[in-house]
Formats: sequence, C-alpha cells, structure tokens
Amino acid sequence: MINSISKTKKGERIKKDKNVYFRTDLLQIINEDFLKTTLIPHNSIDLIVTSPPYNVDIHYNSYNDKINYKKYLEFTARWLTKAYKLLKEDGRFCLNIPLDKNKGGQQSVYVDITTIAKKIGFKYHSTIIWNEGNISRRTAWGSWLSARAPYVIAPVEVIVVLYKKHWRKPSGSGKSDITKKEFIEWTSGVWNFGGESKKRVGHPAPFPVELPRRCIKLFTFTDDMVLDPFLGSGTTLIACALTNRRGIGVEIDKTYCETAKNRLIIEGKIIQSKLEF
Repeated sequence: MINSISKTKKGERIKKDKNVYFRTDLLQIINEDFLKTTLIPHNSIDLIVTSPPYNVDIHYNSYNDKINYKKYLEFTARWLTKAYKLLKEDGRFCLNIPLDKNKGGQQSVYVDITTIAKKIGFKYHSTIIWNEGNISRRTAWGSWLSARAPYVIAPVEVIVVLYKKHWRKPSGSGKSDITKKEFIEWTSGVWNFGGESKKRVGHPAPFPVELPRRCIKLFTFTDDMVLDPFLGSGTTLIACALTNRRGIGVEIDKTYCETAKNRLIIEGKIIQSKLEF
C-alpha cells in the first residue's frame, strides 16, 4: 500500500500513499478514515486542532451523525486513543465540542468527552468558551413561563485544551509569532467571534479560520506540525498556511477533500508545488 517515503523540512519521515489527496511543501490532505490511516507517525504532532462530529444529525456525505449516544462515546474513545499516540510528549490538543446537547435527549457532551480523554491519558489544562453570539439557537423553551419542565440552552461552544505528558514545551523552533495584544486577549477564557457560513464554505458544519488560527499561534511555535483528524472543509490547514506552520488534515469524504484543496489554493494563498491523487 505504501509506495515511498519522503522527508519533511525537519528530517522527519512521513509516508506517502495513494490516499494523500493533496500535498505542498508544508501541508497535506489525507483522504482516509482517521481510525484507519497509517500515514502519520506516532509522536510526530505538536498540536491537534479539530472539531469532531457532534452527533446532532448533521447531514455529512460520508458519516452518520445520528447514532446511539453510547456508540458515539465509544467512537470518541477510539479516535481520541489514536490521537494520543500521534502527539509528541509535549503535544497539545485543542478540541472544539458542544457544551451539551438537547437534540435526541439532554447529554453532557463536554463533561463526557473530557472524562474519556482523561481516562485515555490526556492531561487537562483549561477550557475556552467560544461565544459565537448566536442567540438564535434559543428555540427550545420546554414549558413556557412555567417551572414544569423548562430547558436551559447555552448558545456557546467550548475548546477543551489538553496535553499529552508535559505542558511546558521544550521542542520546536522556540519562535513565537503572537503579538502582545493577541496574547492578552486570547489568554482570556472567553473568545468572542462569529461562526462560519455553511453556504460560503460548502460544508454542513464549518468552523471559522479564527478558531484554529488562535489555537495555533497561542500553543505552537513557527514551523510546528499541526493535525486535524476531521478536516472537513480545510479550515485548520488554511490557518496553518496563514501562520507558517506545517499541517496534516485527514478527511474521509473525497468531496470535502476537494473543497479543502480549493480553499487552500484560494484562501490560503499558497502555490501548489505538488499534487497527488
């Protein structure tokens, strides 16, 4: 299955395969199930930034987003276990998930997933509240003006910040490109910026470039390696291109791989140096 091996800028050995959908000197898109891919070496990733499926019946092309909650947590445990193995000892993990969910039954998604991550071995650092300013989500009232059965819905998402072994980061270039203003603003536990347009991006659940851009600049050095196991429309790799980081995105759906590739070329303003199908 593996055809050859190439070297990255740092001399790391990364496998090449027919499932590498797109590649430049710094970035690559892998068209494969994250749980099945063997193209990413263990202990090679500085930062994972991702927003996995929420299990709220979003209509993806190649994934059933409406499964039994127990099975959803089992799936979560499997992919988190693999992610843990790919991180370096001082690797960080920014996981964008819902605070909770009410569609299909009330579930404490943030608590449940964080608990699973800690059981796997991840260490907890902090939680960032992402306020999209989307008050239109408050549509489920339960019992109107009554204590009989009211619903409480928080129109926010969270970014759970985890790490593998050591929070202090000795590896990498040691060069940060974050400004004083950015550092002061982003080390606050509440981030205020809007979401992304599904229609504009061509994906049912995109997050804005601002989310991975902040995570990347705050938690990595320049030239570090960033991974998104659920690449979707390519947002994390666009942020890598704009911040001079190396990046790998894994996406199971070929249509979304094509969307990500096109966005990289246009929005990331990169020159295509090598393209493989």
